[in-house]
Amino acid sequence: MASVEAIAATGSQDRMVILEPRPGARLPLVELDRPVSVMRVDEKDGGIHRVHGRAFVRERADDHTYRVGSGGFWQVHPKAADTLVKAVMQGLLPRKGEMALDLYCGVGLFAGALADRLGEKGAVLGIESGKRAVEDARHNLAGFPRVRIEQGKVESVLPRTGITEVDLIVLDPPRAGAGRRTVDHLTSLGARRIAYVACDPAALARDLGYFRDGGYRVRTLRAFDLFPMTHHVECVAILEPAAKGA
Repeated sequence: MASVEAIAATGSQDRMVILEPRPGARLPLVELDRPVSVMRVDEKDGGIHRVHGRAFVRERADDHTYRVGSGGFWQVHPKAADTLVKAVMQGLLPRKGEMALDLYCGVGLFAGALADRLGEKGAVLGIESGKRAVEDARHNLAGFPRVRIEQGKVESVLPRTGITEVDLIVLDPPRAGAGRRTVDHLTSLGARRIAYVACDPAALARDLGYFRDGGYRVRTLRAFDLFPMTHHVECVAILEPAAKGA
C-alpha cells in the first residue's frame, strides 16, 4: 500500500479504512476482527470507491446523526462539533421564523442546528462545493422541508440565488478564508448577526477587517484549543452591525 487511512467515528461504532495501493498493485485480502468498511483510492482519477461495507460513517452532534462520506470533513476531537455548535448558537440567538445562510456548510452541521431552532416557518440555505458533502447534507437534512442545499463555490452560487436580505449567517470557510468579494456580498444582506468559524487566525483577521469596512463589528471572539498537542485552534467570531458613527 502507498497509504492507509483509518477512520473511527466518535458518534457511532462505525469504522473505515481507505486504502491507496501502489501503482499496479492489488488490494490485499484481509480478515478483520470487527466490522470495518473498506474503500479504495482509484489509481487513475484519485476518486474513492467502495470495496466493502458502507461508504460513510455516522457521527452525532446536537442530538442529530450525521452521515459523513469517505473523504468528507468532520471535526476529529470527539467534543468539537457540539462545542462549536453551542458557541455559534449562543452567539446568533436564532429566533423562530428567521432566514439563515450556512456557507461552506459541509455535511450540514450548522444548517441542522439552525433549522431546529428556527422552527417550521424558518428557512436555511446551505452552500457547499464538495459533491459528496452536498449529497450527505441533503440526506442528513431531509427531515427539514425548509432547508435547501446548493452545490458550488459560495462566491458563484450566492449571487445567483437572488437573495437580498437574511437574518443570520454562518460561514465556516477553508483555511484561506472567505475573501473580500464574499465578505462584501455578505455585508450587503443586512444580517442582524454573523457567525464566522475559522481555523486560520490570519485569514480570520483579514476578513474581519473586510467586515469592518462593510459596517460590522466583532461582538464576541472565542478560541477553542481542540488539539493541545499541536495547538490547532478553532475561532468563533460573532459579528453585528456597528452603531452609526462607531
